[in-house]
Amino acid sequence: MTEVYGHQRPRLLTVPGESLTSAGEEAVQLAARAGLQLDPWQRFVLDQSMRERADGNWAAGEVAVNLPRQNGKGALIEARELWGLFVGGEQLIMHSAHEFKTAKRAFRRIERLIRRCPDLHKRVKRFWQTTGEESVELHSGQELRFIARSGGSGRGFTADTVILDECMILGDDAMGALAPTLAAVENSQLWYLGSAGIGAQSQQLARLRQRALDALESGKPDPALAYFEWSIDPHVDECTTGCTRHDDIEVIESILKANPAIGYRLTVEKSVNERLMMGNALYARERLGVGDYPAVASKTWQVIAEAVWRALVDGDSAATDPVSFAIDVTPERSHASICVAGAYGKATHVEVIENRPGTGWVIERAKDLTKRHGPRCWVVDPGSPAGSLIGPLRAALADLDGEGPELTDDGVPIPAVPIVETKTRDVVQATGQFYDAVIAGEITHLDNAPLATALAGARKRELGDAWAWARRAVGVDISPLVGVTLAKWGLQAEIEEPEEEVEPWAEYA
Repeated sequence: MTEVYGHQRPRLLTVPGESLTSAGEEAVQLAARAGLQLDPWQRFVLDQSMRERADGNWAAGEVAVNLPRQNGKGALIEARELWGLFVGGEQLIMHSAHEFKTAKRAFRRIERLIRRCPDLHKRVKRFWQTTGEESVELHSGQELRFIARSGGSGRGFTADTVILDECMILGDDAMGALAPTLAAVENSQLWYLGSAGIGAQSQQLARLRQRALDALESGKPDPALAYFEWSIDPHVDECTTGCTRHDDIEVIESILKANPAIGYRLTVEKSVNERLMMGNALYARERLGVGDYPAVASKTWQVIAEAVWRALVDGDSAATDPVSFAIDVTPERSHASICVAGAYGKATHVEVIENRPGTGWVIERAKDLTKRHGPRCWVVDPGSPAGSLIGPLRAALADLDGEGPELTDDGVPIPAVPIVETKTRDVVQATGQFYDAVIAGEITHLDNAPLATALAGARKRELGDAWAWARRAVGVDISPLVGVTLAKWGLQAEIEEPEEEVEPWAEYA
């Protein structure tokens, strides 16, 4: 059987452009002397992250490595720390982990490597093993110190290099304590190493990742950051059948793309079995690098220029009958929006009626708006987070008079106002129509703050030759923008009329 190997180059990669030489090969050779044989991907990261400018300083002051667990991140850290102690002349290296047991385990690993190499061991003055303050001290005074993170750990030190292991759990308190330790060192380096984001605890990793995405999108490397991420880009709700732009979590190629250690210390067979044990969502995060990253600030007004949008403000505009309403909900279900669109002269007026936390308020508000305005339709994307509201909305709109809903023969409530459920092609079409109308000056609005904020942070999600609004990792609540986009589309959406029951002209016994 032919041996298969994981991809040795990351899916997301950006490094500073200005460099002449690299100390990475020195780190690789020293690691080998200590009995640490590195994989090709580890050698690649060391080469790229330890590149030096003409003045001898690091090209990348920050290095971030984001990959699934058990791929050999620890060996990469050890190679960098050995170089800093025994070749680079770094006076203090701080190794920080989220938990004390992780920091202690890292200390024991590097202690074993040093003890097994007489040339290195003879340069060690002592191995400090005081609980919570393990360290390696050389006769020259250089030190590698291991600490568990807290709001105060690291304060009062001046370090040449800081290693932040388990960086998917890294908050502002720990960053505030550790990052300033590098401020007084001219040629310092800060390393972040971890696996896929796990929500709010991954705030710092989310910032780094967004910087990398911005650099890749603009084609201009971040001047201070080297970022390496092994992961897949999974399919989203808007993907069409046969989409080749995104990755299937079920296929072996996805395992290889996200795990460079396949063929070295991981196997495809065990990785496949993990999916059966974990389920798709957990497997996608832990083995395929699909993270949950909190919102972070990014570049603004990337899709529609602020000046173009502000030029369409009309304080007197309003939607005239017939109007269309739409509902959208954020992926994490933290906020929901109800939006409206209607004709205003030759233009289309769009407006955010409500943008509030949660979703519990939506149905009653929709019921009230329907009674007052008698809209042409309600538009909801069934593949979006708002799709779960379609059933309750249908029942509520079928019972506007409070006398019980009218039901179909199958027992499904018949709403008094049609609910239009979009398909993927409809969402793409709606986005294109909204964008074209804005550029052509055929939209009016009241400058709703939630809508302006959504547009300022909006990004595109490419879908073949077309695109739709990106729902995830955009840093803002874009439900107001999706809502007005769907509401405008609803003004021309084809509505299926319910079939009338026809009395039979004859009956047969």
